[in-house]
Amino acid sequence: MRVVETIAELERMAAELPPVHVRYSEGPEADEAGGSIDTESGLELPGLSVNPLLPEEWWTRPLADWMARQLCQYKHLGERNPGRSAWVLTGEFVGRGPDCEPLLVRCRYRARLSDALLEEAEARYRERFDAGRGPEDG
Repeated sequence: MRVVETIAELERMAAELPPVHVRYSEGPEADEAGGSIDTESGLELPGLSVNPLLPEEWWTRPLADWMARQLCQYKHLGERNPGRSAWVLTGEFVGRGPDCEPLLVRCRYRARLSDALLEEAEARYRERFDAGRGPEDG
């Protein structure tokens, strides 16, 4: 399986493929065997829970900023579970999960993201965003 090493390489991949998403999991075989579960209710979701790597139309900042933010939002899922990696995948949208995340079926795993890429994303996120600040903070 292809390993993506930089955000620039991930941007090029996104331009070549249909809408790409990131998923932190044990990988294709594990996802085919189990799928996504809503941990609070215990319900099985009708697709795999993912995060979009392409921005909404309102996004006017660089694509790399969006990607860094998306990669960092759920990075803890890989950090808390040593067997998990960040995967780039495509698939058919079937709905939204409990956190309003897209759910995909008929997924194709396109690449695994390297630790170096995730470190690059985290550095960019810390540099360019006011992470952790909410509307109540003024």
